[in-house]
Amino acid sequence: MVDVSNHNGYMTVGNFTAMRDQYGVKSVVTKISEGTYYHDYTAKNNISTAQQSGLYINGYHFARWSSVAGARAEANYAVAMAKADGLPINAVLVADVEAKQQQQTPKNVNDLAVMEFKRIVEQAGYRYDIYTSQSWKNNVVSVPAGTGWIAQYPYNVTANRHTQHHAWQWASDAVFNGSYGHFDVSQLYDNYYTGGQDKNAVISNSDTHHVDNQSQAKQEQPAQNSIKDEDYAQTGVFTANTKLNVRTAPSTTAQIVAQYEPGESLTYDHVYIKGGYVWARYMSYSGSYHYVAMGVMGGQEYGARRAYSATVQTRSYTVKSGDSLSVIARKLGTTVSHLQSMNGIRNANLIYPGQSLRY
Repeated sequence: MVDVSNHNGYMTVGNFTAMRDQYGVKSVVTKISEGTYYHDYTAKNNISTAQQSGLYINGYHFARWSSVAGARAEANYAVAMAKADGLPINAVLVADVEAKQQQQTPKNVNDLAVMEFKRIVEQAGYRYDIYTSQSWKNNVVSVPAGTGWIAQYPYNVTANRHTQHHAWQWASDAVFNGSYGHFDVSQLYDNYYTGGQDKNAVISNSDTHHVDNQSQAKQEQPAQNSIKDEDYAQTGVFTANTKLNVRTAPSTTAQIVAQYEPGESLTYDHVYIKGGYVWARYMSYSGSYHYVAMGVMGGQEYGARRAYSATVQTRSYTVKSGDSLSVIARKLGTTVSHLQSMNGIRNANLIYPGQSLRY
């Protein structure tokens, strides 16, 4: 089973079909919502394309509650978003319990909260499950045997773990040919996430590629030796101090798709050292990765970096003289219609310098 979200962009039928035929994937879980404020904009697309590829589709909600009342509000929000996205009745709608809010909440309250979430999810016609980490299981929140989807990323993944639960998520950096980014991957122990269908016979996978689990696990370990080209799973905010090109790959020969002006910022999810430059990577709203050089390795810096705050939910852009909505959309990796919708702009030609646009 694979779980996806906006970090992987809009998944296509081809993406999911390749996962199905080449890697033996049988089920998908797509992010639906978070708290009572965030609706994953890729969910509706991912539900449709997963279904078209013949994979069983489920959804998950990233919990931010710290009380039973909070869980009730989030469950109602998650159900509403799931229905709007077309998540089929009888799919699993998972409570993803891993945030600091639950860590700071007494276990008995967390247990009551997940039971309230379960009640509302099942009342809406979905099946319930809980996702959490191995260290939180039965410590921060109860996960009885016969339920649950447990995350644990050991160095050695050749032996099954957490077999008394529905599934074990064993890695978070799997890659699939033809798909963007890294993916969380899980081992299924029963047919819960395939809707009762035999997980080993949902789809024919006669051409399944061999997956080297041990090598996958080793990729999660810190690099011991410095090499010329390196990459790091770092997140942060970069503010340019000079005009910088936005490219389709971390290379000075890659296609230029936009530019960042001095003072403009981007939020990156990965850092690459390639060709003597330090590159920031970010996912555009179009579902493609874009790259900006932050400086020369061991030399000139093209701006400043700071830590990324996960509490920031909305980004903004200040319109400059000479800007048009189409130029701004291309720079930010989004669309004109998205900017119009986010900012209540009826006429795409009517923007003015100094105007702040949410995106």
